Amino acid sequence: MKVAVIFGSASDKPIMKGAGDVLREFGVAYSAHILSAHRAPEALSETVKMLEKEGADLIIAGAGLAAALPGVIASQTTLPVIGVPIAVGGLGGLDALFSMAQMPKPIPVAVVGVNNAANAAHLAVEILAVKSPELKEKLLSYRKKMKVDFENEYKEATL
Repeated sequence: MKVAVIFGSASDKPIMKGAGDVLREFGVAYSAHILSAHRAPEALSETVKMLEKEGADLIIAGAGLAAALPGVIASQTTLPVIGVPIAVGGLGGLDALFSMAQMPKPIPVAVVGVNNAANAAHLAVEILAVKSPELKEKLLSYRKKMKVDFENEYKEATL
């Protein structure tokens, strides 16, 4: 199992690091790439083809503003693409969110919340766990621990 994490600018790295953190936690191999749908379209196309040949299972793509990157990637592959809208500029990431969520059929992009690369990786883990019993077991253990941690925190809450 392998995930590719692609983002449009080096300035997106702090947001997209959340995806890498989650993927590492679950032991999912990934590669990270800075590519632009507008500034380096040829390099993006070549990289998508390379990722397919190398056996990538899924792509997480983060972008801000017009946020074309996830849609352009989705148009070039049949691999699932999860978009991460990144807040850049004066609209707080809504422009990127709408751009990704309004993909024309039949080229879908799954979209998570603004700046939520970690959730994109959690969704990637869920998708990959469908065919990996080992990963599914890790996911179930993670969820169980999350529930116990929350219940302990809730029991200890005081005002």
